[in-house]
Amino acid sequence: MPRSNRPRRSARAVDAHVPLRSAALTRAESGPDGDWLVRSVPGSSSGKDYRCPGCDQLIPAGTGHLVTWPSGEWGSVEDRRHWHTACWGARLRRRPGRRRY
Repeated sequence: MPRSNRPRRSARAVDAHVPLRSAALTRAESGPDGDWLVRSVPGSSSGKDYRCPGCDQLIPAGTGHLVTWPSGEWGSVEDRRHWHTACWGARLRRRPGRRRY
């Protein structure tokens, strides 16, 4: 049988888009700053650079991070923010714009 030179479509490539409120990958978190939906993004799924609102530093493509957005009816795609995992965990201790040198 002759060999095919066409690349095969993997199941991952076909199912690359995940809806915003997918329950399988999203968890809910509550804190003094409100209720949030949080999704962990592995480095292999991260295809572009983002700016972390916690430290104002770049999250390079290929780096694992978190995507967060407010829960409830008023949270939407436009409200999503990409955070370093450590910055999200420290968000209540270190607010954006208050840098210590």
